[in-house]
Amino acid sequence: MFRKALMMFAAVALVSGVTDVAGAVTTLKVGTVAPQDSAWGKEFKKFAKIVSDDSNGELQLDFQWNGQAGDENLMVQKIRSGQLDAAAITAVGLAQTGVTDILIFLLPGLFQNWAKLDAARDAMKDEFNKQFEAKGFTILGWGDVGAGKNMSVGFEIHHPSDLQGKGVFYYTGDVVSPKMYSAIGGITPKQLTINEVLPMLTGGSINVLLAPSMGAEQLQWSSRVTDICTETVTFVIGAVLASSARLASLPPNLRQIIVTRGAESADRLTKTIRNLDAQAWARLKTTKHTYDLTEPERQEWRAVFVKVAKELRGSVFTPAVFDRIVQLSGNPLAN
Repeated sequence: MFRKALMMFAAVALVSGVTDVAGAVTTLKVGTVAPQDSAWGKEFKKFAKIVSDDSNGELQLDFQWNGQAGDENLMVQKIRSGQLDAAAITAVGLAQTGVTDILIFLLPGLFQNWAKLDAARDAMKDEFNKQFEAKGFTILGWGDVGAGKNMSVGFEIHHPSDLQGKGVFYYTGDVVSPKMYSAIGGITPKQLTINEVLPMLTGGSINVLLAPSMGAEQLQWSSRVTDICTETVTFVIGAVLASSARLASLPPNLRQIIVTRGAESADRLTKTIRNLDAQAWARLKTTKHTYDLTEPERQEWRAVFVKVAKELRGSVFTPAVFDRIVQLSGNPLAN
């Protein structure tokens, strides 16, 4: 009698288990420094809804907004430890995976426009995807942050020497900016996380930014800025990075949904961000003092950029990858 009851209980449990599995919800935790009402946040919400709809609610994306999961370095660490499943980060964060060659895209003065960057990134995507996979990460989609410009509080930046003695900073994990400040000399930069920038800017500890217009607006940095140079120093890129092991643990149908929809979301976001960044720049030009560089001033900056590129090639950047991207950029930066 007991055996029959046990068998009946097992059968009921088995049926119930099938039902539970079919209706189970898998949640992926995704970190981002973006505010949820920003352009990035709106697209990420759309991404999450599409994933939920495609999976009949079985797969949910739980975004941790406003850097709640930490700065980009910490988010990468959390993906490694399993505390996060994915994160939307810039190239600086991507480099924390060990794929430091990705920072070549941030070299100042390398790309003349987005089209040149697109050509180089498209040609190198497979190579970089393999490098990230080898480190245990998967790129769900590549994206952009905006065209970075020199912004300052109370003064113009025409010459590299204008930065000497000023309050400059670099993000934790950035190897390019410190090298540039070292090449100029007379500069003691602060190392900051993205969440520390606004308080430092407000308090006057820093008074120089290299940032895209849209990012400066969304993070409220532009409210403190008075002067902006019209030159684009660098084009800031990023990606949505996920744990390869976590993706592999998903049922094939759910894995396919997140991979497919992630790439689509990145494509939509790229188009949106570039347009919104241009609009933000147009707005800033009406409220801030903007100025151009003369050709001799451009050459001063170029001399610094070339020096930085040469020093990083072979020390931080793989020579073959560096040479290929520089070639694709059409800019003989290291010559």
